[in-house]
Amino acid sequence: MHDPFVLEFTGLEQKKRYKESDLKKALLDNMEKFLLELGRGFAFYGRQYVMPIGGRQFKVDLVFYNCILKCYVLIDLKRDEISHGDIGQMNLYLNYFKNEVCMPDDNPPIGIVLGSRRDEVLMEYALEGITNQLFVARYQLYLPKKEELQAQLDKVLNETQNE
Repeated sequence: MHDPFVLEFTGLEQKKRYKESDLKKALLDNMEKFLLELGRGFAFYGRQYVMPIGGRQFKVDLVFYNCILKCYVLIDLKRDEISHGDIGQMNLYLNYFKNEVCMPDDNPPIGIVLGSRRDEVLMEYALEGITNQLFVARYQLYLPKKEELQAQLDKVLNETQNE
């Protein structure tokens, strides 16, 4: 799984504030490029897929089917940092798909919560004990400039040498 996903093809401006709906629209407008970023075997299944659960309706942002893995892949987009509540919500979606949508010959669905930031420790605790295939990944709208990449590389090298 990519981490981070690089979404330069969306054409969104690199600014601190943009709407989650703008990101969704940009991904849908550039679906072919987004499918290539996801990897091989992905087919688009739907957006804002409605799941009636317990008298309420929930919507997952994007649903794909991976023909190679023979499973649904649910993606929930978060404009900001991914929260522990987002993990629980995706787990709910995966349980619904497993019981209501998947065919007997399908493999269990995979969930990806895709946000601009994540707290590693919080995600470790939020994901612990979840038996569904649920992943947390970051996205960035643009690759960092050469100087930023070099600074990050230097930092990692220094940390490695100090251990």
